[in-house]
Amino acid sequence: MDLCFFFLTKDNTSSSAVSSFHLSSTTIKQSSTLLHTSTTTTTMETAKVSQEEQRQPRHAQAESSTLDWRGRPSNPAKHGGIIPAAFILGLQAFEIMAIAAVGNNLITYVTNDMHFPLSKAANVVTNFVGTIFLLALLGGYLSDSHLGSFWTMLIFGFLELSGFILLSVQAHVPQLKPEPCNLLTDGEHCVEAKGFKAAIFFVALYLVALGSGCVKPNMVAYGGDQFDQDNPKQLKKLSTYFNAAYFAFSVGELVSLTILVWVQTHSGMDVGFGVSAAVMAMGLISLICGTLYYRNKPPQGSILTPIAQVLVAAILKRKLARPSNPQMFYGSQNNTGPLLSDKFRFLDKACIRVQEGTDTKESAWRLCSVGQVEQVKILLSVIPIFSCTIVFNTILAQLQTFSVQQGRAMDTHVTKSFNIPPASLQAIPYILLIVLVPLYDTFFVPFARKFTGHESGISPLRRIGFGLFLATFSMVAAALMEKKRRDAAVKLNETLSIFWITPQFLIFGLSEMFTAIGLLEFFYKQSLKGMQAFLTAITYCSYSFGFYLSTVLVTLVNKITSTSSNGGWLHYNNLNQDRLDLFYWLLAVLSFLNFLNYLFWSKRYSHAPSLSQTNAKEINPYVEDDNIP
Repeated sequence: MDLCFFFLTKDNTSSSAVSSFHLSSTTIKQSSTLLHTSTTTTTMETAKVSQEEQRQPRHAQAESSTLDWRGRPSNPAKHGGIIPAAFILGLQAFEIMAIAAVGNNLITYVTNDMHFPLSKAANVVTNFVGTIFLLALLGGYLSDSHLGSFWTMLIFGFLELSGFILLSVQAHVPQLKPEPCNLLTDGEHCVEAKGFKAAIFFVALYLVALGSGCVKPNMVAYGGDQFDQDNPKQLKKLSTYFNAAYFAFSVGELVSLTILVWVQTHSGMDVGFGVSAAVMAMGLISLICGTLYYRNKPPQGSILTPIAQVLVAAILKRKLARPSNPQMFYGSQNNTGPLLSDKFRFLDKACIRVQEGTDTKESAWRLCSVGQVEQVKILLSVIPIFSCTIVFNTILAQLQTFSVQQGRAMDTHVTKSFNIPPASLQAIPYILLIVLVPLYDTFFVPFARKFTGHESGISPLRRIGFGLFLATFSMVAAALMEKKRRDAAVKLNETLSIFWITPQFLIFGLSEMFTAIGLLEFFYKQSLKGMQAFLTAITYCSYSFGFYLSTVLVTLVNKITSTSSNGGWLHYNNLNQDRLDLFYWLLAVLSFLNFLNYLFWSKRYSHAPSLSQTNAKEINPYVEDDNIP
């Protein structure tokens, strides 16, 4: 009775009925009726509000899952879009300027200053670049699981900067390098860098690798995060962003391979490394300047644990029959959630429920949601596509190593007083890309869209395939030109102009526009919420494995082709004695076989169900509670 009095006075529903602390039974019944009516009305209003929320556009609801720099829900009018993406593109352009100036001319420094033999120097470069791209996995994992993209880029960006500074110091201080000599003329008298001197060099080099590797996948993913994929207007801009990102990449490469490499050649590698440090600092400033405008996706916890849970649960339930009723799968009641696809059906057993009506609780390692299972299926389904781009990046490795040495063996004069640095030849593909990428996005994409209906003009898979096909002809051109150069040098004692080897760079630049951009778009659009950076990092792993494969091929080719009287195709430090042309032909054959392999897998690839609209918690339910009811 006292409780009724409290509700009545609080809601002002029957103030006249309360004449004293004790109420008559009639008044209580009337008041109870009013209270029930009020409660029913409130419930109906709440349900109405809930229905209104459900009728809101998905992209309006999705904004609440992104945060501003203070950790508050982001505002679509203030956060995300073109402006913050431009700041990220600034970081991308400056970072690639810094790292490309080091990586693309590193073989010259390693041979001339550190006195490593040519084949060993080539492996130093390919291992360095391969490590950068392999560490992209670490950067993607830390971003999606723990730090978020912004803090991952900021922390590891400063690590990369410290590596550039240490390289500059090592190149400047004579006590940290071997005695100067000419490897070609002095031969065995040149002392290779070892001990403390080599240690300083490799510590600095791999500080750069660690920083750059962890920054790279987050630049692309964080820029993509500024566009809401659930908003149709912004979804169209996403494909344009990927083209713009590669345009910024190409500008950075072009500046590094012309201006910065020229500085290294004429002012010394110590100054060149110092300029790379300054450029990297400018990139970090660009990142920081956009802090107030970014949409930040908070890390979702470990992204690897849910994957492991699916594999373990599928193994533990391998003997169960797969039910035909989808309601037997955990997490399938929500019609807006993900649906189980037909591929890798053995994984479906990970989300089979126990029999209804029992009080048994299953551990997260025995019962997984449909979203989790689809996440693992996506990862498995993209592996063949990913593997087909490894040989493509092995070809890229040759353009950054042996093709540079090829240029050094040629006439580098543009005029009587001006020489082109051999490393600057690598700028040729990026000059082409700077011209073609805007034309591709402005003219080709709208034209192709009319016929295909695809927002990107052609699908990422077709784009990748066309690029892989063109890459073969890059190595064919390289083999033909090297044969011509070698014959002219050995038989005629003539030195060909360095511009004879431009076709191999031009063809590869065209193939890169299709394959590299297509691969980035393909992987990002496969991403589930909370995994964008990690799946983007897989793209860079293709670069890593490609450069590592180059190292393996160089070693194997030397071993297989060596005889008692011949050191192998790539054994000597003189290209006139080596058979680089035959090595290029080998790569051309491997590239064509790789293209055929890609056709096989791309035809069998089926697009995963759209999971981009799925709540991240549904996909990654790894929370403190280890039990699932």
